[in-house]
Amino acid sequence: MANFTLDFDKAYEGNAKIEDGTYEVVIDKVNEDATKTGSEYINFWFRIRNDIKQPSHNQVVFNKVWKANKGENAGRYNASMINTLAKNAQLQNGKSYGSLDELLTDFSGKPLQATVKNETSEYNGKTYENLNVKYTDKTAFPNVQHVTTGKKEADPAPSNGITVDDEDLPF
Repeated sequence: MANFTLDFDKAYEGNAKIEDGTYEVVIDKVNEDATKTGSEYINFWFRIRNDIKQPSHNQVVFNKVWKANKGENAGRYNASMINTLAKNAQLQNGKSYGSLDELLTDFSGKPLQATVKNETSEYNGKTYENLNVKYTDKTAFPNVQHVTTGKKEADPAPSNGITVDDEDLPF
């Protein structure tokens, strides 16, 4: 049997409840998504930083920015919410983006503070427990030393313009 030493300081706290409070986070992932019924949103994955002494490190808090489905802003994301997140993540003021994907990529890896609250909601007669982001602010610790642990969705392989078919491979 291989030697293995337990070190609970390196344990993933994935199943523990995140308590109400303010956490230093890093934007681990940002993607556009939709519900089963077609409601579109931007999903920000706020990972609680492990380079700062705080509870719940490495856990993820999801923050969604929804597209309006009616009114004068129907079909558009809430610009105030996106600009507030961008300001608190310290993106460059006045920078223009050619696409939503370019903007979302710029958020990745940026630190900020997120204040969260556990709340109960009801939908279609069912009660749900939700962890909601109440507001965000600039980080108090801009020098990020967070180390990603555990499994993470793989990024697509970079493209160099060369196409390789299966029959070209020696295995």
